Amino acid sequence: MTLRRFLSLACLFAVQTAHADYQPQATRVVDNIFAIVGPLGPRTVENDGLNATFGFVVTPKGVILIDSGASRLGAEKLEQAIRTVTEQPVRWVVNTGSQDHRWLGNDYFAARGAEIIALRRTAATQAEFAAQHLQGLERGLGQRLAGTQARPATRLLDDGATLELGGETLTLRYTDAHFPGDAMIFMPKRSVVFTGDLVYVDRILGVLPWSSVTNGRKAFRALAALAPAHVVPGHGRPCDLARARRETGDYYDFLADKIGAAAKEMEAMDEVLKRHADAPAFRHLENFEALHRANMNRAFTEFEAQ
Repeated sequence: MTLRRFLSLACLFAVQTAHADYQPQATRVVDNIFAIVGPLGPRTVENDGLNATFGFVVTPKGVILIDSGASRLGAEKLEQAIRTVTEQPVRWVVNTGSQDHRWLGNDYFAARGAEIIALRRTAATQAEFAAQHLQGLERGLGQRLAGTQARPATRLLDDGATLELGGETLTLRYTDAHFPGDAMIFMPKRSVVFTGDLVYVDRILGVLPWSSVTNGRKAFRALAALAPAHVVPGHGRPCDLARARRETGDYYDFLADKIGAAAKEMEAMDEVLKRHADAPAFRHLENFEALHRANMNRAFTEFEAQ
């Protein structure tokens, strides 16, 4: 290796190390329930793929962790955030989805004795997308992905299943909206819902090639029917139902009622996207400029095919 090559690699490692001090923080939602709110932008070396909102519940028998991060290192950092609140170990990890940041930290916690739980359909999708997610993260996180192993959930539940963990009651409901296999977790005794990637707050939701606006709208209405007092979104800060509706539910309605309706009327896509490019009700949300047009494009295509 030449000296120039060595110095280049050393500089790259130094840059990665300099950004390695990002540490997520725990925020109390209510009583013994906490959220860990990550950055609103993309997965980066700087945030170790923790650009999402996670949650945990402290019980007398251990911690219930909602989603485990996108890497081994991310999982370690979630554990460190939990340690600022309690010394109780993570005994259960419940995955709300199949996208990388929801479950690729499973192996870290399983190796420490945690039981990994998800809906059966969620775990199947985790296995299906594992290689693809790891390849994408390797490009984005580089050396900081080291030690990450894909471990889908092993305790598999049917849709609508109810869990009793450490004296807490959790019900898992299939949403299948933002990403195949997505679910939300409702704690009826606490009136708290962990939405997974169904709800985005502070930033605009993303419609991916695998997303379903139709499913998202239906799932949000099911969430609203629960009338939770506290909403822990998949991205952004915990909030009430009214804010979740303004920043996610209303956007699903917009995509269906404006873009989807125009697609069903066989209007020209370019004209529809141009007409609704501004969307002032949502322009204030982070990532609007980057995602709104693509969201409309994919919504149009979805409804056009119906």
